Amino acid sequence: MSIWSVRCLCHKFCRQAHILANRRIIPPAQRLPQVVNGTNRPAHNSLYQMVKKRTLEARTKLQANKYPNHNACMKVAKTVEFVPDVDEVAPSTTTTVSNLQGPQISFTALQDPQFRVGYADTRPNSTAQDVLKSSQCEKPPALKVDKRDELESDPCAEFHRLRRETSMSGGSGEGGDDGNKKFNEERLRQLKIKCIIGALAALLAGGLIAWLMSRRGKGSGAGVDETADSPEDALKRAKISGLISTPRSSDKIPQHVPYLIIGGGTAAFSAFRAIKSNDARAKVLMISNEYRKPYMRPPLSKELWYTPNPNEDPIKDYRFKQWTGSERSLYFEPEEFFVDPEKLQDSVNGGIAVAQGFAVKKVDAHKRIVTLNDGYQIGYDACLIATGCAPKNLPMFRDAPPSVQEKVMVYRTPDDFDRLRRYALQKRSITIVGNGFVGSELACSLAHYSKQHGGGKVYQVFQEKGNMSKVLPNYLSDWTTRKMEAQGVCVIPDASIRTATRDESQLKLELNNGMSLLSDIVVVCVGCTPNTAMAGPSKLEVDRSLGGFVVNAELEARRNLFVAGDASCFYDPLLGRRRVEHHDHSVVSGRLAGENMTGAKKPYQHQSMFWSDLGPEIGYEGIGLVDSSLPTVGVFALPSDSEKRAGSHIDVRSDAGSTNVLKKINDGPDLICDPNEAPNYGKGVIFYLKNDKIVGILLWNLFNRIGLARTIINENKDYEDLNEVAKLFEIHA
Repeated sequence: MSIWSVRCLCHKFCRQAHILANRRIIPPAQRLPQVVNGTNRPAHNSLYQMVKKRTLEARTKLQANKYPNHNACMKVAKTVEFVPDVDEVAPSTTTTVSNLQGPQISFTALQDPQFRVGYADTRPNSTAQDVLKSSQCEKPPALKVDKRDELESDPCAEFHRLRRETSMSGGSGEGGDDGNKKFNEERLRQLKIKCIIGALAALLAGGLIAWLMSRRGKGSGAGVDETADSPEDALKRAKISGLISTPRSSDKIPQHVPYLIIGGGTAAFSAFRAIKSNDARAKVLMISNEYRKPYMRPPLSKELWYTPNPNEDPIKDYRFKQWTGSERSLYFEPEEFFVDPEKLQDSVNGGIAVAQGFAVKKVDAHKRIVTLNDGYQIGYDACLIATGCAPKNLPMFRDAPPSVQEKVMVYRTPDDFDRLRRYALQKRSITIVGNGFVGSELACSLAHYSKQHGGGKVYQVFQEKGNMSKVLPNYLSDWTTRKMEAQGVCVIPDASIRTATRDESQLKLELNNGMSLLSDIVVVCVGCTPNTAMAGPSKLEVDRSLGGFVVNAELEARRNLFVAGDASCFYDPLLGRRRVEHHDHSVVSGRLAGENMTGAKKPYQHQSMFWSDLGPEIGYEGIGLVDSSLPTVGVFALPSDSEKRAGSHIDVRSDAGSTNVLKKINDGPDLICDPNEAPNYGKGVIFYLKNDKIVGILLWNLFNRIGLARTIINENKDYEDLNEVAKLFEIHA
């Protein structure tokens, strides 16, 4: 509803109220003698006795002077003509009132529109008094009654009535007219204020209704994002999902706890389990800037898309089916498992309490005090920093106008899953930017989900030549790209987004290769940055090249202050200083930090693993330093009679590029590479070498062999024939 519509409605209401106000019934005692067929009926003449000749003449003259062009009201031989509104004009009639003590008055109904002044009642049975009362040119003198008892219910109608009476009686200046004029002026001021307040209220209501209608619009106008939540919707969703800060204020948090964990992710919860295993009555306080209880992130881009979930929005309990067939929740523990932060100190058996929606500003390792953003301080005996990392965004989107930004998102939380699922269910076009773990997994998952629900197109745009090119060797990356295209992903390699503009409902993406894409949503998956904002105020060291808090072998940054998970930069005795962003590293490092918080003092010597799934046909696990820039040797199973599979590849990276050399495998005949044949890498193992030693192993469609791979890496040996090593993994089993 626009402001103009509200204004027109107010004007219409005032007009109708004015007409009704001037047509109110006159008591019989105050009516003029009625004229029927030229004769007067007996009536009370006391009202006209109060009408003085000079008052009528003065008012008529004043009206003629004030409106010189409106000759409908003029004095002609002591006769005043009253002209009705054209809308109410009946055939032209003239009614004369005679035998009155005063000037003779005639009422003429004219049909010329230029003489339209006010309203005249020309109903067939109307009396002379009715016509006079409805005229805009003349008003009979008011009876001497208290006008404060005759206030109109409609302030606008009363305002216009008093304005006309004041203007018509402005020049008389006699007797009771002065009192009426002063009263009218006072009433005018009061009613003007009421009309202004009413108009402002109407404008405010109209603007609010228009804003609500624009927010509810579904693709009906520019700048409307159907999936974006208003503050009211966000609060409603928060209440449904339990996304409310707990407790409601920081002063409800205990001022001192034995074990304090900063962060609410995988490493943090793994540390709690280790603490509880070594201290059965431990009281652990977890401070998380998220509004959810601890949950795992990997299923958000993989299994959760392949498991049917209810269409409720948001989902209350995110269930997913693992590849082993078992089903579990995304959350580590149900809500009942946790202790209320306000009751943690009184808990006899201890437990873990999560302060949701709070952030830590700094840590004083010397005084063992943590300060929240609002200044509240918490003391601790041992503290763990497990803040994880935050997803990156591209500068061109980060600096874009708000209309473009609301169509761009990163992907890390269940809220991101809910939003992207709504787009997929609405059959929208989705563009994934990036070819890493999350980007590639999400592209395959969305393609599968879109096929199941008849959804829209899924694009994947990245600058590299093949998918997962930072992990996989070139030949395997190209083969994986073709597999993803077969699953329904429109892969656009060697491309980057140059510009992004917004129309009514979509983003137009201009690529540097000359292509243009129309997309309803863009998901940026280009890695993440460790959350180390508190390092400066806390005077903690951050690695300049890798990022993350620098810790020793026991994962200590300072005495009784530990760091685990994605935010830790630790020293690996075999591979040097590293920072790992994998689920397994978060679990193991968090467990070790929790044990050391209880006094274990164990060094971190674990080789973490990772896994990824690109649809139902591709799954792989990796361990150690898996980097495609290193020399690699890939050993794959021999093809069957109906399949063409590659045998063995040596992929050596250099400045001139990479070369692929086929080797003899499993004492079989030498294989000849036919460039016209498309290989099928169904199952195999890839070794990553550094100084002729195995520093990383990738198991391609091989599972439950990661323990053997970890043993081989820890041996740190120089193997002459990697074919013999590959036999240990039973590729042909």
